[in-house]
Amino acid sequence: MFIEERHNEITDIIKANGKVTVSEITEKYGISDESARRDLRLLEQKGVCKRTHGGAILANQVSVRPPLDRNFDNMPIYDNYKEISRVASGMIRENDIVYLTAGSLGYIMTSFLPRDIHYTLVVNSVDIGKALRGFDNVDVYIAGGKMRQSGSLVDSFASNFVSNLHFDLCFITGGGLTADFGLSNGTDETATFQRTVIKNSRKKCLLMPGAKIGVDSFVKVCEVDSFDTIITDWDCVENQIVAIEEKGVEVIVVQEN
Repeated sequence: MFIEERHNEITDIIKANGKVTVSEITEKYGISDESARRDLRLLEQKGVCKRTHGGAILANQVSVRPPLDRNFDNMPIYDNYKEISRVASGMIRENDIVYLTAGSLGYIMTSFLPRDIHYTLVVNSVDIGKALRGFDNVDVYIAGGKMRQSGSLVDSFASNFVSNLHFDLCFITGGGLTADFGLSNGTDETATFQRTVIKNSRKKCLLMPGAKIGVDSFVKVCEVDSFDTIITDWDCVENQIVAIEEKGVEVIVVQEN
């Protein structure tokens, strides 16, 4: 098979599945890891994909906002989200005051949060607040305001609530992250709310699935070096991670089990 034919087939796989791994390429075509990575590098240069630690993902452009009627109860829980949530939960220390993101990663974190130490959680999601009702070791505060269909609260009332609080640690998520544009999200209200939380936090941690790195969403939240730590997964884009680390940000890449 000619190299161009192989590249065309790999392109079809990426377009069909949204991703491809180095191991899939080596097994299918009987080539070395180095050759597979070279193929992906060439396809990236053509704009077909973005390389990750374990392969490549389909090249994206501007990220769209999440659905307004998000239902956590019926939400599929992907392995990378579980691993990011597990590692993030391990950062909480006794007596910490913590802001927990209203996104799906915040909800998944409720399955991994410490149960043997006391701490305080501030949330802006009625669904996450409900999930925390059984935690007798946690003091839970819920930001007030106008509730979205997703169950989150990010309007001016909610922003004013968190503006009067100090956090030892905050967990933030977003629609996209690039080294140049920084963290971005789908709405101005969400961006304003998140800026307030970040400003009032001693330690800032960004939870960012790899597929969202290298993507810009609609509204800029902050520069990438506003965060102390970024936790991502094995699908993260390699050149973006290098550029982010060069800005002095710690990047933790969780591995696939």
